[in-house]
Amino acid sequence: MRRIILLIMICLIQFALLAEAKTVEGGVSTVETTGGNRVVDTQTNQPVANAKVSLPLLQYKTYTDENGSFQLGAVVKGKTVMSVEKDGYRPHSVTIDEKSFGDPIIVSIQKSNADDIKLSTQMMHLGDNNYSRNSANSGEFKLEAVGPFYSKSFTMATTALNKNNYLLIGSIIGIDTAMARAMGQNKVRNSFSSPPEVFFNGNKIAEIHLNGDGQKIRIPNNLIRTNMTNEITIKTGRNLMQSAYIDYDDIEIMNISVIAE
Repeated sequence: MRRIILLIMICLIQFALLAEAKTVEGGVSTVETTGGNRVVDTQTNQPVANAKVSLPLLQYKTYTDENGSFQLGAVVKGKTVMSVEKDGYRPHSVTIDEKSFGDPIIVSIQKSNADDIKLSTQMMHLGDNNYSRNSANSGEFKLEAVGPFYSKSFTMATTALNKNNYLLIGSIIGIDTAMARAMGQNKVRNSFSSPPEVFFNGNKIAEIHLNGDGQKIRIPNNLIRTNMTNEITIKTGRNLMQSAYIDYDDIEIMNISVIAE
């Protein structure tokens, strides 16, 4: 009799643990799930099938199944960028590490609209390939620098003037500004850099002082040339403690878009 009661108690405890495990906190958001990594639609919370999930710095990619689930068959040490792409959706990226890699990662992606413009979905390295190992995320740098700036030309429709327009940078790592150092994003002790600058049609519209994901920068509508060529330029910063030569801050950026809301 005691053995039967003990077995019943064990079953009840196991059932309680399974019920509690249905709600898990991923690296991006909290959703109801039975466990595992998933990509879901931001508006409907429904799974997104056949979305490409990649870890570009680790040269790894996979796709979600019909349930929006995916497996990451790669070893993550330190921080790295994970990108999610799907036709009809805005490119999305998020920085993960060993902790978030060990938990179910739930990524919510948002549908694009007719005025959204994809500028680049590739990871790019800006700078001069001269950086300290104490630099923010420098251990993840795998690419050669393309130079100290990125520039892209594109056309915007007249309808853009009826909306708020933003430059969206999916992820940016490697910034070594004084603010980034103060926030513990790097371990550089004796120097810091000027912030990366963002220009639209030759006009400076922003400075970026911190590393992070999903950074939105407002594009003033009065600077937009409708049905004509517009240009976005992102310039990396410079080491402000170096005067003998120009020492560019090495950064990496991914998933650059112009979005209208």
